[in-house]
Amino acid sequence: MDQQDQFTNRWGIILASLGMAIGAGNLWRFPRLAGQYGGSFILLWLLFLLIWSIPLLLSEFAIGKKYKHGVIHSMSKVTSPGMTWMGFFITFCTLGIAFYYSVVTAWSMQYLTLAVGNVVDTFRGISFADTLQQQPDFLQNQWTSIANANWVTISMFVVVILAGVLMLVKGIREGLERVNRILIPTLFVLLIIIIFTALSIENGVLGLEYMFTFRVEYLKEPKVWIEALSQSAWSTGAGWGLLMTISAYSRKQEDVTLNTFIGAFGNNTASLIAGMAILPAVFALAPNEAEAISYLQQGNQALTFNVIPDLFARIPGGEYMAVMFFLTLLFAAFSSFLPMIELFISNLIDFGIPRKKTTYIVIVAFIAFGFPSAYNLDFFTNQDWVWGLGLILSGFFILFAVAKYNPLKFKEELIDLDSDLRINKWYFSICIYLNLPIALGLIYWWMSQGYSDSPWFTDSGTWNLLDVFSNATIITQWGSILILGIVLNKYIYQKMVAGK
Repeated sequence: MDQQDQFTNRWGIILASLGMAIGAGNLWRFPRLAGQYGGSFILLWLLFLLIWSIPLLLSEFAIGKKYKHGVIHSMSKVTSPGMTWMGFFITFCTLGIAFYYSVVTAWSMQYLTLAVGNVVDTFRGISFADTLQQQPDFLQNQWTSIANANWVTISMFVVVILAGVLMLVKGIREGLERVNRILIPTLFVLLIIIIFTALSIENGVLGLEYMFTFRVEYLKEPKVWIEALSQSAWSTGAGWGLLMTISAYSRKQEDVTLNTFIGAFGNNTASLIAGMAILPAVFALAPNEAEAISYLQQGNQALTFNVIPDLFARIPGGEYMAVMFFLTLLFAAFSSFLPMIELFISNLIDFGIPRKKTTYIVIVAFIAFGFPSAYNLDFFTNQDWVWGLGLILSGFFILFAVAKYNPLKFKEELIDLDSDLRINKWYFSICIYLNLPIALGLIYWWMSQGYSDSPWFTDSGTWNLLDVFSNATIITQWGSILILGIVLNKYIYQKMVAGK
């Protein structure tokens, strides 16, 4: 890894951290979950920010800053040579997400194209509102078409990968830092405009009331807890290894705690703003409150893609606002996608491949492994299911590394060294140890609920690998990466860590 290629100042790494954290998870995933569970989910989500995500992000930032290498190398250094496989799993878990995350970015491009087309149609006297009135199922049909075997989506998916790789092949300073200086401020401005638009519509405020209404009964449902934790991990980037990757390019005197807090709370602010835009839109569009709640609680992946175009079709100048929204979503998704590519590149560099030569490997890998998700929504959903939950196991490995190092010693030597802002040492230490059983307990709790009719075996007695939501598919995919990492542990250590 080229140590001359680092962020020029604090704002460079702060914007990169915000770019990593603020993505499609804020505009696409968070409103869907907040719409299902309301204030109960938000309370747990905030709780897990404090006890799960922030300690993990502090740990990741400190490890990356200390060891200045990719995730596999850094995790091996902070644990031991025999545990290099932990960094291998974290890397592949994040890549598992990155491969299908590029598809979300492609969807954003598709809907941006649709929005721009609607603007063009207005000059020809064709109203999108009239189209929706004549074809009530237009948006649902549009979503079904885009998400399944759509070669335009697949082409855009390839374009997203090529654009991301070509930007990052220039390096951190000329690539990631320069792009984020434009994307992140623009993203926040657009989000603020959208929320005022949604709240100005009749009944829009009912969406806010629903979003922040606390319901005790949801606390009895394990799915709400695991969704809150996984959303916090997903949205902030905790456990991904992404902040570990970004901080490897930080300056020596960088304040670990301050940068982590700005990134974490900036991300949560963006999520709340997105929820405050989309949920009011649902209530404004629904015939009545009951139907709005019923629609939200379906947990539809297409919530953002169906509601926003419908919302803007009903207000003056809405065609232009729709362009603005999907441009925002595209910026958010792409800014988060870039660090995922960099994570892959940094590990390839540790493997001994020059940065410019990593281009071809990254492009081929992303296209090959992302194609099934771009082609089939069920495959996409399965990958979201498997690797979204996998983030908790990745987080467990990082927590284990810090616990092995000794949390109090880790905080003093790696976090506090250049930090003017400091957190209580007992808060950090307790969270590290507390989160170890929480992680394993929540994984067990989640898998014990049986979200598939046949979680392990089919009725004929075969291993239920192909079921989208089976435990069998989770264990098979996790197990394959873990076994591969353990078998290759010595080789990976010698190739990527020893002597560097």
